[in-house]
Amino acid sequence: MQKRSMRASVLAFLLSTAGISITAADKISDVWVPDLGNGQYQNPIIDADYSDPDVIRVGDDYYMTASSFCDIPGLPILHSKDLVNWTLIGHAIAEMPAYAQSAPDPSHGNAVWAPAIRYHNGEFYIYYGDPDLGIFMTKTKNPAGPWEPLVHVHKAKGIIDTCPFWDEDGKAYIAHGYAGSRAGVKSIIGMIEMTPDGKRTIGQDRVIYDGHLENETIEGAKMYKRGDWYYIFSPSGGVSTGWQEVLRSKNPWGPYEVRNVMEQGSTDINGPHQGGWVDTPDGKEHWFIHFQDKGPYGRVTHLQPMEWREDGWPVIGVDPDGDGRGEPVRKYRKPNVGKTYAKATPADSDEFDSITLGKQWQWKGNPSALWYFCDANASKLRLFTHHTEGAGTLYDMPNLLLQKFPAQNFTATAKVQFFPRKKDGKIMDGERAGIIVAGYNYAALALESRKDGIYLVEADCAKANKGGKETAVEEVKINDGQELYLRVTVKMVGPKKPMQKPDYKCQATFYYSLDGKKFHKIGRELDVREGHWIGAKLGLFATRDWSSNDSGWLDIDWFRITKK
Repeated sequence: MQKRSMRASVLAFLLSTAGISITAADKISDVWVPDLGNGQYQNPIIDADYSDPDVIRVGDDYYMTASSFCDIPGLPILHSKDLVNWTLIGHAIAEMPAYAQSAPDPSHGNAVWAPAIRYHNGEFYIYYGDPDLGIFMTKTKNPAGPWEPLVHVHKAKGIIDTCPFWDEDGKAYIAHGYAGSRAGVKSIIGMIEMTPDGKRTIGQDRVIYDGHLENETIEGAKMYKRGDWYYIFSPSGGVSTGWQEVLRSKNPWGPYEVRNVMEQGSTDINGPHQGGWVDTPDGKEHWFIHFQDKGPYGRVTHLQPMEWREDGWPVIGVDPDGDGRGEPVRKYRKPNVGKTYAKATPADSDEFDSITLGKQWQWKGNPSALWYFCDANASKLRLFTHHTEGAGTLYDMPNLLLQKFPAQNFTATAKVQFFPRKKDGKIMDGERAGIIVAGYNYAALALESRKDGIYLVEADCAKANKGGKETAVEEVKINDGQELYLRVTVKMVGPKKPMQKPDYKCQATFYYSLDGKKFHKIGRELDVREGHWIGAKLGLFATRDWSSNDSGWLDIDWFRITKK
């Protein structure tokens, strides 16, 4: 594969309702494509950790967002024309403001939980619950961005999974769940009235449904109205073992009837959990997007057919026994949106030939301009080594440039060159840079500067989230200025058979090459673990253990994700 000097070919598509044109790289993923090309699709439609997805249709366009927790940019915005082929077009949070931060970076597992996206009066709105600070909102007329600064709509502790709803009488509400870890109680759904402009709440928060007896851990509220009925779609039973519940009432405050409308059934799709309902442009078909928890891979995105029965209740998935409880599909016909669209997937590989980072990349907190340089002239990314005061291991550092696992099995390769700082012509020790697979455990393949030269070191850290210590497993001395190819392969090793709570397992193995052809295994396999409410991620880093007036750097020519 030859390096492209520029993004020579692009697929242009029109975001008709926003009145803008967006371009995206024409290359689709080498490791997972949901569109089977025969009128059918396979789940997951995105085999990556876009957890707690919510989706809307505006005209002929579909937009989706998902949880991003502390990762920045946050609140991903995805676009599709057919609910199967998705591209990542931007993020709603470019930088987290101080008033929306509850802890220093990296604030693992905090900040942006379970957003909801809605279109109201010509504008796109996203609401999310921060379990420590309350409810936040941002809006725009252009879903590709920029989005307006976050508004702190409601200050509270323990409110999550927020969903706005504007009623026909002009009143507006926020349905939501509660995080037991902060609120001290869970398994209930709440509601708050808000001003019609959506910027602040009115009155007191009220519990509108108690699921302790029949729907433990109910959460993820998504509110709709159909006819005279108000509906709240809410998963129950936990992310790995739960089911999809629907509440309905003719009054937004209740009382609510409840019904289980989808569960795992005879399938190997555990959960199935939290998502959103949309229809096709002609209103004839109904579909539901949700996630499945796959442990170290995170919570991946599925698409299910949905129908409204004569009794006014929906059924999600297929219902082979006719009991009104659907079960997920693995393959199904594509939604009939009136046209056939080209295959598309969120970006994973990156040639670094732009003046900005690819949209697939995120930092573990607000980025600094001093961490990186997108050198479009050289078609490279440069990461400057950075010292984080007080950081014990790579797990504690915010300047990790990471992306989601794109599939169950894949290989990621980066062509790199390390330029550690020198003094009086001699290499200074204490800088390191390379590739990493990061979760509660992590492993890295790092180029390290030492007084006697440069070493390539495979190191890992178990229980990094609990203060585990990093261990160097194997090292090889490398020539100063040597171009290298750093590689990691990720493969699924479990579960061996479907079960009610699949114990997903995967391993990562590192390799290096001097010529890009012959690769040498180095170190040992990492038993990959998920992160805090997220799947494991992979990417790049550059650090140092001292402060100074200058730094060394790592140049990355390209980062490619392939099947082998």
